[in-house]
Amino acid sequence: MVVGPGRGSAAGSLVSYLINITDVDPIQFDLLFERFLNPERISMPDIDMDFSDTKRDEVIKYLKGKYGEDHVAQIVTFGTMAARAAIRDTGRALGLAYSFCDNIAKLIPFNSTLKEAVGGVVELQTLYERDADVKRLIDSAKKLEGCARHASIHACGIVITKDSLTNYTPLQRAPQDENSIITQYDMYAIEMLGLLKMDLLGLRNLTTMQDALEIIEAVHHVNLDLSALPDKDAKAFKLFQSAETIGVFQLESGGMRRYLKELKPSDIEDIIAMVALYRPGPMEFIPQYIARKHGREKVSYLHPKLEPIMKKTFGVMIYQTGY
Repeated sequence: MVVGPGRGSAAGSLVSYLINITDVDPIQFDLLFERFLNPERISMPDIDMDFSDTKRDEVIKYLKGKYGEDHVAQIVTFGTMAARAAIRDTGRALGLAYSFCDNIAKLIPFNSTLKEAVGGVVELQTLYERDADVKRLIDSAKKLEGCARHASIHACGIVITKDSLTNYTPLQRAPQDENSIITQYDMYAIEMLGLLKMDLLGLRNLTTMQDALEIIEAVHHVNLDLSALPDKDAKAFKLFQSAETIGVFQLESGGMRRYLKELKPSDIEDIIAMVALYRPGPMEFIPQYIARKHGREKVSYLHPKLEPIMKKTFGVMIYQTGY
């Protein structure tokens, strides 16, 4: 099974590397592994692991077999009632015509609250002031807006307990799968209780890689080890330079591919920097980074002591420690 190298601060942990949780060497890439093992950290160390999305259920089954069915559960998440849904549900409860409520709901901009919509949409404000049914509908819906509307399974959260789960949290059957047991407390309550929450993410890209490895082995009788592949392969970098990155995690959006063509990465550090700049980083520095890499702009530092730290990024302030 193809497994991701570990996300976030876990990939900067020397201990995680030494015990093969991650295969990213934090010393080679100058990562700050102190953050992950900070003794002042209150919450338990959190390691997000990526698995093939077709194999995630097998990982959960393994955990239940190892720690016990009554010690492992997926975590509930609650969908909240947004403005449009609040209008439609309230109208149904009040016995108002669906078409009437639907027309009111459509006047509300997406990602807008009812208060913002009434204050910002002239047509809606006029109806609110002149139509008693509209006023009653909106005033009632405001009381429901933001309330939990339904429960579902968190996309990746798993809780593992030392003793039986029922000693810590109420449980319920999953709404979408009656054979699955989930917590009735959400991820925030689980963490507040001091329980171990792990994120097991199913990633489609890893499934594609797993399929590719199986095809290569079947056709060419070669068993490839992804962790042993070189990070300086010239042919691979030609694909990055021409932005042939559809299917490559975090490098397949139109904007990212446009910048890759301009950057023409020649080193793994270029790709690391571009991901940090683009998502969720300081995108305004991307043109400066590209210009400095290709010598079109002079590399400078705010202070000479910064040169050893910022040399790999051509003096552009990209990374943060996370403190």
